[in-house]
Amino acid sequence: MTYPATLAKEIVRLDDPASGLDGFIVIHSTVRGVGAGGCRLRRYDDREALYLDAARLAEGMALKNALAELPFGGAKAVLNLPDEPFDRRALFRAFGRAVADLGGRYVTAEDVGTTMADMECVRTETRHVAGLRQRADVAGGDPGPWTALGVFAAIEAAARVTLDRPLSALRVAVQGTGSVGAALCGLLADAGAQLTIADADPARADAVAARHDARIVDGDAILTAGVDILAPCALGGVLTRQVVPAIRARLICGAANNQLATPQVAAMLHGRGIVYVPDYAANAGGVISGTAEYLGESAVVTQARIRDIGPRVTAILDTARRDGLPPVAVAEQWAATRYRRQAA
Repeated sequence: MTYPATLAKEIVRLDDPASGLDGFIVIHSTVRGVGAGGCRLRRYDDREALYLDAARLAEGMALKNALAELPFGGAKAVLNLPDEPFDRRALFRAFGRAVADLGGRYVTAEDVGTTMADMECVRTETRHVAGLRQRADVAGGDPGPWTALGVFAAIEAAARVTLDRPLSALRVAVQGTGSVGAALCGLLADAGAQLTIADADPARADAVAARHDARIVDGDAILTAGVDILAPCALGGVLTRQVVPAIRARLICGAANNQLATPQVAAMLHGRGIVYVPDYAANAGGVISGTAEYLGESAVVTQARIRDIGPRVTAILDTARRDGLPPVAVAEQWAATRYRRQAA
């Protein structure tokens, strides 16, 4: 295929029929260091959709890592979910060999559809992987709770700036109650927020609702629920030109990557007075954990860096309000500044 034009530094096609491996590794930038980003496994309609998702996610990782001031560039692996039955261990060992062939230019970890057990399989073929079982006081383990902690810090900070009320006085809609979304619901419930949730898996939603006394709504209705805060925590592209006019939340801050269907949606939200916290500013907790693990740093270092997400979001929103800009514009400018500073 001819790849659509992107700014990717390196594109690696993954194709191993024996294991069912079918996908891409896209390295967007190595200005700040080797490319770092997780490995996603889901079903795609065609190879072009597979590649475009990898390219968009890799760019998002470059922004995320730069904004968090991590010494890594941005990259992503996206794999097409094979038809059943398939040998999952063989698939991820084949993926691990592909990562090894890059000689350290890419560091992988978990993402949507992949697990710690999958990364343990990858580790049998390469050392350039994070998200493994935690050892002693070194960072590591499931990145989901770390991502949720960072998103919670971002929501808490953004609510103070935007709504001037504590979470105990606010209604929050959480789209997606998987590993990250469920952990985020727990943190929000502990803070006293009133929860509305939705998930494609009814059993998963029922379990979270029972645990945290949350209201369940069906499907896309969560995006236009009558709440103060909307937290997209499933897949990307949910904030579209069509849905923005119906959104009732005043603040959007969640864990999903690439929440904006198009860049123009940020301007539409800004025009309606809805504050959108850029996803890569809020959801950096997982990559902070993974890169700390890869560098052999402690869980204490991880916690300190994740605590910085809240003040960083506050600074972004304060600057955006002062300058009359969408927060995305401020975050992108700050990330670009960090690129230049690292390259100098």
